[in-house]
Amino acid sequence: MKKSSRTVLVAGIAALGMALGGCSAPSANVPTAVPSSSPVETAEALEIIDVTYLTSFNTFGRDAYAFVALEKGYFEEAGFNVEIQPGTGTVDVLKLVASGQADFGVGDFQAAALTIANEGFPVRIVSVIHDKSLAAIATAEGYGIASPKDLEGKIIADMPGSVNEVLFPVYAEAAGIDASKVEFIAAAPPALPQLLASKQVDAIGQFVVADGLIRAATGAAGVFLPFSDYLKNLYGNALLVSEDTLAADPDMVVRFNEALHRGLAYSIENPDETGEILVKYQPTQNAEVAAGEVRAMAPYVGDASANGVLDENRVESILSLLFEGGAIKSKPVVNDIVNLSLVK
Repeated sequence: MKKSSRTVLVAGIAALGMALGGCSAPSANVPTAVPSSSPVETAEALEIIDVTYLTSFNTFGRDAYAFVALEKGYFEEAGFNVEIQPGTGTVDVLKLVASGQADFGVGDFQAAALTIANEGFPVRIVSVIHDKSLAAIATAEGYGIASPKDLEGKIIADMPGSVNEVLFPVYAEAAGIDASKVEFIAAAPPALPQLLASKQVDAIGQFVVADGLIRAATGAAGVFLPFSDYLKNLYGNALLVSEDTLAADPDMVVRFNEALHRGLAYSIENPDETGEILVKYQPTQNAEVAAGEVRAMAPYVGDASANGVLDENRVESILSLLFEGGAIKSKPVVNDIVNLSLVK
């Protein structure tokens, strides 16, 4: 990260002395007055820091909240000049954050946890974007899939190592189906909709918000089998930060997280405007489709104003699930994967 010459005001100007008689009592949002003998305080300023942020995957509506935080000035108020770049999946986001090529990134909690555990990446999860996982197996109406049992004997396409593929055996056991009767084939994410549309596969790994994508590709409504129907403890996307950044400036991480979640909260309350903001920064996107993704995402976010606080017991439960399902080679302790001390 680099520092810019610009500054942003972060404290109130000059607390007034009690000698100014006749003033009403200060509200909860106004600093308490100080004696008139105290020197007048000058406004405290933060030097603007240039940082790079990676979306989870591309720049769809599900990631538009970052552009909202940029457009509404939330990042600047927190002391940041943010360059938003499209991510290409959790593992790649982890690699770029770990190597310092990006300061912050977002990826699926479970995929990040198992990759950090198995590969030893010096990255920590500091907060969650989605309180409930968006991961799902997706297909379209008319494809003969309406329940998990219908997946037996079918072919699913997804990116190699995706959270859908990794967690599928655990999901299958919970849903009461035989995972050995379901075939996964590898495909790049951009190719997935067309593979489904051409019926080369029966289903694809996708997020539950992708109805617009399915409709555009197949001409039929999307059908989704959310993992969260059976694996209810799973988190969705989470904010990823390197160990070096956490050690060097934890306060900066807190400020960034709060600004990002302000954008998330505004997006959930204003999906149509969020779609328009996304198109302003990403003209190839469709505002209506993006707004639809934001609406579909809302039930999975939880309390968007809570800054993504992690629950230690829930993290422990997820790590146990990944270990018992064979996704993690050896079960890590919670603090090896997440940082619970910053976001409260």
